[in-house]
Amino acid sequence: MKESGTTYLTAEIVDEDVEFTLVELSRASGASTEEITLWVAEGAFEPKGAGPQEWRFSGASLFRVRTAFRLARDLEINAPGIALALDLLDEIAALKTRPRRSPGK
Repeated sequence: MKESGTTYLTAEIVDEDVEFTLVELSRASGASTEEITLWVAEGAFEPKGAGPQEWRFSGASLFRVRTAFRLARDLEINAPGIALALDLLDEIAALKTRPRRSPGK
């Protein structure tokens, strides 16, 4: 007898105008402050503010940090690889939203 599995998804809607401190972003994403600091150093994120104590991250950063955290945890990708992977994911998303040209043009 085959058992059917049920998958539940959870989601949070975060306003892009919301800002997170480094500690708040860490708590919300599951990533450590050290990981986030490394990703910032690699250019994966560009917070507002002069240093970690003053950094403010946009609401959109939460999704990116969660993605970075999963890539680091599940695929054991290092900080430079995280920055590259996020850039590539952004490129893919941009290509998907670009209108397609018809073959004759």
